[in-house]
Amino acid sequence: MLSFIKEGGTFLLNSPFPKDEVWSQLPGSVQQEIISKKLAFYIIDANTVAKDTGMNGRINTIMQTCYFALSGVLPKAEAIEQIKHAIEKTYSKKGKAVVEKNFEAVDATLENLFEVTVPETVSSTATMLSVVGKDAPDFVKEVTAMMMSGHGDELPVSKMSIDGTYPSGTTKWEKRNISDQVPLWEPDLCIQCGNCAFVCPHSVIRAKFYHEGFLKNVPDGFQSAPINSRGFPETKYTLQVYAEDCTGCNLCVEVCPATDPVNRAFKAINMAAKEPDTQIIKKQISFFEDLPWNNRSEINFSTVHGAQFMEPLFEFSGACAGCGETPYIKLLSQLFGDRLLVANATGCSSIYGGNLPTTPWTMNAAGQGPAWSNSLFEDNAEFGLGMRMTADHQLAMAHRLLIQLAPQLGDAFVQEIIHAPQLQESEIAAQRKRIETLKEKLTGITDTNANHLLSVCEQLVHRSVWLVGGDGWAYDIGYGGLDHALASGKNINILVLDTEVYSNTGGQSSKATPTAASAKFASAGKRGGKKDLAMQAVSYGNVYVARIAFGANPQQTMLAMREAEAYDGPSLILAYSHCIAHGYDLKDGLTQQNNAVASGYWPLMRYNPVLRTKKLNPFILDSTRPEIPLKEFAYKELRYKVLTQTNPEEAEELMTLAQEMVNLRWKNYEELATKTASDFVPVA
Repeated sequence: MLSFIKEGGTFLLNSPFPKDEVWSQLPGSVQQEIISKKLAFYIIDANTVAKDTGMNGRINTIMQTCYFALSGVLPKAEAIEQIKHAIEKTYSKKGKAVVEKNFEAVDATLENLFEVTVPETVSSTATMLSVVGKDAPDFVKEVTAMMMSGHGDELPVSKMSIDGTYPSGTTKWEKRNISDQVPLWEPDLCIQCGNCAFVCPHSVIRAKFYHEGFLKNVPDGFQSAPINSRGFPETKYTLQVYAEDCTGCNLCVEVCPATDPVNRAFKAINMAAKEPDTQIIKKQISFFEDLPWNNRSEINFSTVHGAQFMEPLFEFSGACAGCGETPYIKLLSQLFGDRLLVANATGCSSIYGGNLPTTPWTMNAAGQGPAWSNSLFEDNAEFGLGMRMTADHQLAMAHRLLIQLAPQLGDAFVQEIIHAPQLQESEIAAQRKRIETLKEKLTGITDTNANHLLSVCEQLVHRSVWLVGGDGWAYDIGYGGLDHALASGKNINILVLDTEVYSNTGGQSSKATPTAASAKFASAGKRGGKKDLAMQAVSYGNVYVARIAFGANPQQTMLAMREAEAYDGPSLILAYSHCIAHGYDLKDGLTQQNNAVASGYWPLMRYNPVLRTKKLNPFILDSTRPEIPLKEFAYKELRYKVLTQTNPEEAEELMTLAQEMVNLRWKNYEELATKTASDFVPVA
């Protein structure tokens, strides 16, 4: 931090320690640099100032005020006046309360900005923490860590891999420690439902059950509880929080249903100050990671309770705190594991999914994980379709080679592999064992075809191909490709992370933006309706379609994803994703998802062509009739509320129109749910 500061410069540090303690907390090398460069040293506890003034961790205004107060760019009084003028101009559309909170933060800043008296000698023996842990791979230590610390330009080309590849699963080395408040588990209150692990956007909360015999030499503070299932007295349960990776979004606390009977505000999981000794945290997590992950073939995949015991292969991304997209992606990695192939359209999910220097897509203990690649807005659907066609071609090649080698392998064994069912996880596990046996047999065969089969035999385990992207891709720029992929009839799955706006590029309106909402290019409120992509896909007849919202009905979310993957044909899942662009504190994201469904704005539904072939109605409405008016959902979000401040009459007119559209859509969906199988397009 101090490498570029000039002698006699000013050093401002955001620190939780008071001015008479902060010096002793600094590493010796930092103390020496402050002394030798004769720096003026100031501190402010910006996080506390933000909390006390209702700014919810937003310290930008506070630090900006400090800069102008110390830099001398403008006289202090004039600088403060200009800052407040800029605040009024920037935040006036968000309401008077927001402006006043920023004003309060500015005033509180000056009261909490202190100069530290710098001693003449170094007193600390502490050293700087390493960027990554000592057990990190060499590439991470020598290349990734340099980039993480801002010295990527100093890397020689010789440090890069010859083929340009980067290792995956590297976010686990990037301990950002960005939140002072992290979840604290209360084992005695916990009902082990798994809700907190399910909604966590960053895979920070994980659970395992294990035999009590593993609880030997446990580190200080490691928690466990008897599992709440009858007949397993020796089985323990642990809910582990990866505190250094937590973003402090609070969703886990919001979703927790278990409360203290004496104090209803106290739950089985609560936000609390993070343990200051990171070594204690690391030891607890290391012990937890040494516990074996539960056998996938023995976990109930159909429940949220079971999902918590599946290893996430998407972890610690750089997405916003409280992100509404990443829980879906994490669940995807848990459900389909190392069989997963992901074609990711450019957007938020590609940025936090594949941004250098680290990537959240990771692997299991066997070194196996999802295959992920990013493509453009306009061609990601075709890109993913190509993945499916390639996998199918290699599978056909494997089948052909198996038949040719049947005399050496055994005809019964070959037929067993070719016709093995692979819908259940236990069936997948059985097929993996057959493939291992096949590899052993192939190594003893000198036929050239044996080598060819070895190169493609992994395709004999069913591949789950998913095309992932946002509404800007699916509804807009890549819609032509998406429609082409759906019409192909191929076994692909499409997951649309619908934030209803171009989130990654600044909040521009898309065809998914709803009526009455404001966005860039629709600042006066969008007058047109939101495209009903679900019904467009339903019209094909042979496409599995679902609308889901994990905050409203997590069980339906899991069911839809599993049904889509099991369906031998194209599937489309529209996933409601709360977003910072909606303009509210994302700790309320689950409540808003529930309100979206309760108002009828986002009806939960599934269209399953398999039911049509069984003479059953394929259209299933999973949510009840609207319970609240649209405005009760909408006006909790700035994207709707801002128009009530700038043009109240227009806001009222558009909200009336939006309510009519919600009513019409609900009526249409409800009618479809009451029809018979013969009323729908036959499935070829």
